[in-house]
Amino acid sequence: MQALSDVDLTIKKGEFVSFIGPSGCGKTTFLRVIADLEKPTSGTISINGMTPEQARQARAYGYVFQAAALYPWRTIERNIALPLEIMGISGVDQKARIKRTMELVNLSGFEKKFPWQLSGGMQQRASIARALAFDADLLLMDEPFGALDEIVRDHLNEQLLELWKRTNKTICFVTHSIPEAVYLSTRIVVMSPRPGRVTDVIESTLPHERPLDIRESPEFLAIAARVRDGLRAGHSYD
Repeated sequence: MQALSDVDLTIKKGEFVSFIGPSGCGKTTFLRVIADLEKPTSGTISINGMTPEQARQARAYGYVFQAAALYPWRTIERNIALPLEIMGISGVDQKARIKRTMELVNLSGFEKKFPWQLSGGMQQRASIARALAFDADLLLMDEPFGALDEIVRDHLNEQLLELWKRTNKTICFVTHSIPEAVYLSTRIVVMSPRPGRVTDVIESTLPHERPLDIRESPEFLAIAARVRDGLRAGHSYD
């Protein structure tokens, strides 16, 4: 069964690009192809001039999964240290990186806690810190806040925007939420059901500074309406 078809997309350095579409449209598959977790059957993909395999070997990206995927027997700092250990980074450098990334995600003071001692939102922040620890330019995020309640999700959306502004990472973000996609993104890629195709690419006209109440503004609602229209147009109800 074909998951993706005729996807032609260029993502520039420093962009925050969200991918939105119905379940099973290939959003996660697309992210996994970028990450070299799945191999495409045709077509080409380039990550800063590298193949996905070369990018993976060069640790050119961090990946945040739908679930936090933290090891329960490791403390938060040891979970964040895992990719650094694999890369052979020295203990002194590891400590500095862990400290910096825990500050970035507002988890300072929780270094010695275990995952089960943290809330779901805090676990996801630890997962983001782990993806940031080796300082890759590209961050791939597969619906990281989908299982969280709306209040926590809003808070993490705000924190993620701040993190993006501070680090200037390039972020590819998969979501099912129209408000989340519009709030976070510089561009929104709307996808059709399987095989996934790009039905619309929407450039955000929202200002760089985005308080949560911007979601009530006419400009925000207009972009959200265009995303909704694109989802409807690309969906077959037959």
